[in-house]
Amino acid sequence: MAIVMNHLIVPVADREEAAAFFAGLLGLRVGPPAGPFAPVSVNEDLTLDFDDRRAPQPGHYAFLVDDDTFDAVMARLGDDPAIEYGSGPMNGWDREINRLAGGRGVYVRDPNGHSYELFTVEPEDH
Repeated sequence: MAIVMNHLIVPVADREEAAAFFAGLLGLRVGPPAGPFAPVSVNEDLTLDFDDRRAPQPGHYAFLVDDDTFDAVMARLGDDPAIEYGSGPMNGWDREINRLAGGRGVYVRDPNGHSYELFTVEPEDH
């Protein structure tokens, strides 16, 4: 059996708000509460469980996405000037994308300080 990541617990200030932000960004839905978590299924293998029982610890979460998903995310970002996003950590939240590894990439900051990285081509250094 291959190793498959099943779920991640994401510490946040408000689990419903954070789950709704992430789900809205990627065009997903927030699932019914699972114990103390607000779950968002990313795919058939991975769920992000948003948890507000502890103080937020900003983290970095990276996702390889297809071009249609990337375009949809960029459209959502363009519709909301309050969401910070940018081409990479060195450039801050410059509201631009990068073209690393011949694809497109963007970093999005959520209200808890988490950084969601979305890219269309896997970087060569991984």
